[in-house]
Amino acid sequence: MPDTDLATADRTDDTAPDPFGSVDAFPYRRSFDTRWNDNDVFGHLNNTIYYAAMDTAITSWFVAEYHLDPTGSEWIAVIVASSCRFVESAVFPDVIEVGVRAERIGRSSIVWRFGLFRRSDGALLATGEFVHVVVAREGARRPRPVPDDLRTLVERTMLRPAPNGVS
Repeated sequence: MPDTDLATADRTDDTAPDPFGSVDAFPYRRSFDTRWNDNDVFGHLNNTIYYAAMDTAITSWFVAEYHLDPTGSEWIAVIVASSCRFVESAVFPDVIEVGVRAERIGRSSIVWRFGLFRRSDGALLATGEFVHVVVAREGARRPRPVPDDLRTLVERTMLRPAPNGVS
C-alpha cells in the first residue's frame, strides 16, 4: 500500500516546486541566534525553539514596522492556531533566518507564513503558520476588526500575491 501520509509525501516529492524558495521570498526577515541549551537530548534544536523563532520574528515585525506597543496597546493579537513542518535539523550554534509574510487577512485575523533557513548554507529548516486574531486587550478579549492602518500596512508590504494574478 502506498504511503499516503501528507507530510511524508510532501517531503519525498523532489519534483514539487518549493513554495518557500529562499529567505528572499519573504518581505520581512529576522535573525534568530540559537543557544547551547536549545539543543535537546537527541542532538538537535528542540521543536519549541522553532516556535519561539517564529513568535519572536512576528512580534519584532509588529514592534519595528507597525510600531505596536506590546504592553500598552488597546488591542493585542493572539495566536489561535499554529503549525510547524520540520524539514531539516538545526543545532547550536546555527543562526536561523526567519522569513515572514502574510498569506491572508480577514475581518479580525491574519494568517502568517514563516520560512526558517540556516544562515550558513540557506537550507530550509522548517515552515510554519500562525493565525493571529485581533482582540481587545482588556475585558473578555473578544475578536475585533483588524485596525485599518494595520490592514493597509499588511496589504502593502506583507501580503503574498495570488499566484498568476488569481484572487
